[in-house]
Amino acid sequence: MKTNKRTPFRSAQSKGEAAPAAHSERGAPRRARGAEAPPAEEVVVAPAPRRRQVKAPTGRANRGNIGRNGKPLVEAKPERLQKILAQAGVGSRREMEEWIAAGKISVNGVVATLGQSVVPTDKVKIGGRLINIRFTGSSRPPRVLMYHKPEGEIVSRDDPDGRPSVFAALPRMRGGRWIVVGRLDFNTSGLLLFTTSGDLANRLMHPSSELVREYAVRVLGELTLDAQKNLLNGIELEDGPANFSSLVDGGGEGANHWYRVSLFEGRNREVRRMFEAVGCTVSRLIRVRYGPFTLPPQLKRGRVHELSEAEVKALLRELEKTPRNEPGSRESA
Repeated sequence: MKTNKRTPFRSAQSKGEAAPAAHSERGAPRRARGAEAPPAEEVVVAPAPRRRQVKAPTGRANRGNIGRNGKPLVEAKPERLQKILAQAGVGSRREMEEWIAAGKISVNGVVATLGQSVVPTDKVKIGGRLINIRFTGSSRPPRVLMYHKPEGEIVSRDDPDGRPSVFAALPRMRGGRWIVVGRLDFNTSGLLLFTTSGDLANRLMHPSSELVREYAVRVLGELTLDAQKNLLNGIELEDGPANFSSLVDGGGEGANHWYRVSLFEGRNREVRRMFEAVGCTVSRLIRVRYGPFTLPPQLKRGRVHELSEAEVKALLRELEKTPRNEPGSRESA
């Protein structure tokens, strides 16, 4: 005899039976079997209208005092246009002054003038391109990179000969550009610094900062004791006197003799010219130190290392202890 198994999730009616009303009032007359159920009245509930979220207008063109994140901008005092552009990494203050005088920069659609000040809500354009300006009140410090430059790269964005550029190895960014701190010759390798702040680059290069440059030098020819004394006491070059602040024998034999030298300035090819003045030729030149920065042993050639925000802030505090002067000259060892 076959038994029908039922589960708790199955309705109790047999095949062909209509299911009992889910909600029946007590005392209501039962409907006869087989009778059609009266049509139920459908109650249509209109969905509650959704509240439309109105976002704060963003973008430099219409944000007013509202930032890109929708929050009010911190009020900042007006600052000189050339200073703001240097902080944004566009170039040095001197270059920005030249561009302003040439009419290449506009503020709110009007050609800028020398000495003009701007605020965070101003629209600054160079050649029609909008620039993300940065004020000193910003909590984020500029970015700083250490790059291990190999030989055979030029420290320039544009080269008529099409040689490899150091800028090709740097991280890409929007709204600014990398500014090189000093220079290294095409055949010189070693530590090269980059930053997004033209003002910081000028501070690091200026002689008033008194930042030492240290090099490992391999020379061809004998460097006598008299020649070493002359290099330390000072020799005359075509662009003025020059001397090393230190000169240490690094060892080696024959044509592979190394020295460690340091100086506090960075004139064009200065290290090479100083050795040539005493009858020696530099066959290898590596910059191993620039001020507080030392070339990390683990940083391979062609690679970059970015400083943390804490390291950059510590550097800025140290530089604040030195007097501010006009930008110094560029260098190329």
